[in-house]
Amino acid sequence: MKKKKREYQSSELVKSFARLHGFEDKLLAFEIKDFLHEYLSDDLYNEIESVNLNNKIIEIRVKSPLLKQDFRLRKSFYLQKFQDKFGEENFNGLLVL
Repeated sequence: MKKKKREYQSSELVKSFARLHGFEDKLLAFEIKDFLHEYLSDDLYNEIESVNLNNKIIEIRVKSPLLKQDFRLRKSFYLQKFQDKFGEENFNGLLVL
């Protein structure tokens, strides 16, 4: 008798692993960073140092003072984009460092 193999997509497997080991927030932060890579030009994206998610607040660390100011001015716009893409229940705020 043949054993039935489970069919998983790699993203489902990674999400399951993240849930088991408690780093779902970091996985979501990687997805946000990928979204920013698609949304911003390469030059602007390279100015982003890191993206983290702590207590439902997205923390984006930016090297460039000009891009940092742009993120701060358009904070509600970016937060709405993230909420539309990843779900409103995942985020409460955006902090630009």
